[in-house]
Amino acid sequence: MPRRQTVAGVSADLATIARDVGSLLAMQAGLMGLSVVVAVLAREPYAAGAFLLAAVLTLTVGVGARRRFAAAPEPRMKHGMVVAAAGWLATAVFGALPLVLTAHLTPAAVAAGFVPAGADYAASSLGVFRNPLHALFESMSGWTGSGLTMAVHEPSLPRTVQWWRSLIQYVGGVGVIVLTVSILSRPGSGSYALYRSETREERIHPSIVSTVRTVWKIFLLYTVLSVVALFLAIRASDYGASLPLWEAGWQALNHAMTALSTGGFSVTDNSIATYDSPLLETVLLPVMTLGAIAFPVHYGVLKHRDLGRLRADLQTRWLFVLLVVGAVGLSAQNLVALTDAFGGSVDYARLDAVGLSAAQADAVRDSAFQFVSALSCTGFQSAPIGRWAAGGKLILAGAMTLGGAAGSTVGGLKIIRGYTIVRGIQWQFSRVFLPSNAVVNARIDGRLLDRETMEREFSEAAIVSLLWLLLLAASSLLLVNLVGPEFTYADALFEVASAQGNVGLSTGITGPTMPPLAEAAFVLNMWIGRLEIIPVLVFARSALYGLNP
Repeated sequence: MPRRQTVAGVSADLATIARDVGSLLAMQAGLMGLSVVVAVLAREPYAAGAFLLAAVLTLTVGVGARRRFAAAPEPRMKHGMVVAAAGWLATAVFGALPLVLTAHLTPAAVAAGFVPAGADYAASSLGVFRNPLHALFESMSGWTGSGLTMAVHEPSLPRTVQWWRSLIQYVGGVGVIVLTVSILSRPGSGSYALYRSETREERIHPSIVSTVRTVWKIFLLYTVLSVVALFLAIRASDYGASLPLWEAGWQALNHAMTALSTGGFSVTDNSIATYDSPLLETVLLPVMTLGAIAFPVHYGVLKHRDLGRLRADLQTRWLFVLLVVGAVGLSAQNLVALTDAFGGSVDYARLDAVGLSAAQADAVRDSAFQFVSALSCTGFQSAPIGRWAAGGKLILAGAMTLGGAAGSTVGGLKIIRGYTIVRGIQWQFSRVFLPSNAVVNARIDGRLLDRETMEREFSEAAIVSLLWLLLLAASSLLLVNLVGPEFTYADALFEVASAQGNVGLSTGITGPTMPPLAEAAFVLNMWIGRLEIIPVLVFARSALYGLNP
């Protein structure tokens, strides 16, 4: 019986995984170091010390693992799956350290000073992160681009913590592994295994390193444009007009980062509803949509200056169709609910104050914005969704479950998977009426698929979707039995779809007072949702039985 290969006293498989997870942590330590600079500029010495300590701890573990297992073999696909699952989990765990340390090192009197003048609350939300579970939740939500938060009052957080929340969403949206591969500049099949394991398939260039670097160039270009556009829109709003220029710029920067990454963290108390600005919401619509389009499509449009590529790409074409149809359908649903509720309204906050016609206009505006926010998995909130009728919540839950295009920053099942399932059902149905020896091909996105290929792609899409929906159903049943009677099953289903789809919209369930079991379950939902289940199952199987067949 051949001896199993070992590296530095452990199996070669474990060494490969430990080395590459160490690389992810080393990358995160660099981001923590960058945040120390932000703390110094913001004159937040306690945050600076906390982030520096967290960076040192994270760097020690990450670089230690990289050096000890430097001789480990290149990862294959089985390693890539485990590295992706373990890496995202480790990144979330270590990403919580700055939050916990900042909360514990900052004196209560200093933390109280972060509360904005004139606020109707006295305590800073920084104290929430003294609880390690809350900090882990926030970190997992940030890295996975989920956007659900334990920070009830975001403006009362130190600038450094606000920055960290936005930064991890910005990096997490593109992908922790994508960033790490671009930094390591490691060519070959090993990088491809890691790239694919992060639920990515399409390349822009033959080289993975060139692909991820191009992705970041596109992302940075859009970020600059988005910051400028959002700054102007914020300044044009009644709320933003009274802000100092630097504060408007700070809010524009953070919201641009979390909008493009389809993350949804905000630095204002009520997300985008704080501004109550149709102009700002209109500016955010294309920014959120950009994040839901696959990067290869962006590259093709920018390189060849050909907007026709948006229509030619199957996922992008269906994304626009779904955005229009969904916004119209949600508007119709909310208008019907609004009309029924008029006179004794609890379903729409401004109904009694402004009258039916004005409330109807607001309902259409909010429906359009919220559907784009849901389908793009961004999670910015402009309306009190918790007061909506169950029909509106279920439409948004469906959008969050599907998500945008594969190869973008979104969560959810992805448009291409839903399309493959529909085409697969049509294909299977058409075969019933043909002879058994008939050749039945299928065409998906310009590709002609033979029977074997179609069956394989249909099966993969169906299996992942089934597992995803089963977890959604089980988690929502758990949640509805944990929360109070003021929340219905529609609320629970909505909240779980938001967590598992990595969106961030909320009906009010998520917060520091939610049951710890529900909070821990959401951490699991966000982790599994970001990796689309299979890598997590491979990780669990490997933890129990190892990586050997």
